[in-house]
Amino acid sequence: MSQPFQLKAQYPLYLANQPVETTSWLEVTDKFSGKVASRVAQADTQTLDQAIAAAVNAEQAMAALKPYQKQKILQHCVQRFKERSDELAQILVIEGGKPIGSAKAEVLRLISTFQLAADAVTQMDQGVVMPLAVTEAAASYRGMVQRVPVGAVSLISPFNFPLNLTAHKIAPAIVAGCPFVLKPASLTPISAIIIGEVLAETDLPAGAFSIMPCHRDAADIMVTDDRFKLLSFTGSDQVGWDMKARSGRKKVVLELGGNAAVMLEEDANVDKALDRLIAGSFGQAGQVCISVQRILAHEKIYDELKTKFVARAKALKAANPALTDTVVGPMIKEKEAVRLKGWIDAAVNEGASLLTGGEISGVMLEATVLENVHSESDVYQHEAFGPVVILEKYSDFDEGIARINQSRFGLQAGVYTNDLNKMFKAWDNLHVGGVIINDVPTFRVDNMPYGGVKDSGLGREGIHAAVLDMTEERVLVIKQ
Repeated sequence: MSQPFQLKAQYPLYLANQPVETTSWLEVTDKFSGKVASRVAQADTQTLDQAIAAAVNAEQAMAALKPYQKQKILQHCVQRFKERSDELAQILVIEGGKPIGSAKAEVLRLISTFQLAADAVTQMDQGVVMPLAVTEAAASYRGMVQRVPVGAVSLISPFNFPLNLTAHKIAPAIVAGCPFVLKPASLTPISAIIIGEVLAETDLPAGAFSIMPCHRDAADIMVTDDRFKLLSFTGSDQVGWDMKARSGRKKVVLELGGNAAVMLEEDANVDKALDRLIAGSFGQAGQVCISVQRILAHEKIYDELKTKFVARAKALKAANPALTDTVVGPMIKEKEAVRLKGWIDAAVNEGASLLTGGEISGVMLEATVLENVHSESDVYQHEAFGPVVILEKYSDFDEGIARINQSRFGLQAGVYTNDLNKMFKAWDNLHVGGVIINDVPTFRVDNMPYGGVKDSGLGREGIHAAVLDMTEERVLVIKQ
């Protein structure tokens, strides 16, 4: 019988491509048991300053990398992530509390994201020829535009997808030719350290990358330092918009989550949609930026949807993420479970009906379904980021669209309908970054331009979109 997987006792950080142990350590807990599972070297202000200086010094060497060199680096990562896939999945289970099925899926997305980046190196245009002879005075001029890297970039990744969302920052930086300093989430830093181990095996120029685990307070320099030319942050809307306000002259990309809604029209097949609705609502304990938080069902199918969805939700049990059949694992920490339990109780006190769930035990929160929730309730207005879903009834398509648009968030929305005109109407009128037809808003493929509007963020992720953000246009004008 094989021994259960265990993390190493400690992991270094990465400073200018090199593993470094510091005098301060960040404890990493097993999110299910609550016990300390490992520790990671912690960066201080001086270490962060050294990492930024190294990145700035590497700007010229990174910009000089040829496409074949970038592709070789990225393909090495793909191969090594495949070889270490079981280890990476187990790390996600321990440090993130992610159910093993979801963990394996995330490792595959890590691999896919780096492969897409390797492909993009040889597929993306590096510039265009411009027709400058648009007036008689400019008749003897020709113009060309090339895209060049912006320089050193600051990357801050979240706890919920510590491999793939980190990949969505690192891989395009390599494609663009930008040295980077990454701060992984302090709750889940080991995944990023493993990526660092693999990057250290490549021919990236000296100083091209640093991975700096630390608490948020110590990392303010990642936001304010003008040596960075771009800040890419994924996390909460309050933190993200505050960062933008303090970021100075650098470009800023924010992916800030939402409270995603899915609308089922009267022609929707409820039985066919149920599996996706359950997975989108409760997978990974709802700790997904595009987790289903609101389900709007047309009045003609509302009762059927309510009966079947609640029955399926009742059958889910919050359980050990290491078990292969677990859907709802632990929340990232007990404080978050207590917060969301408070939102649920407050909604019920304000008149909402609790159809199932609502109880917590430590970090475990039951799959919870509410209806008749007041639109001013915290659980309706804000991002729950937990296994809680609100059911709503509507009477016509325009009303459903308007109800979704009332949210201050606008990341993605789902619409179940077989009417082509309604599909296009939803695409034209929903104030979101992505409209998903006949599936839940939790859908994402890693080459999509992914991001939101309103409080959900600024800019887009996805390899091509991120590379455009990490590069800028430089014009060449030639007089003949």
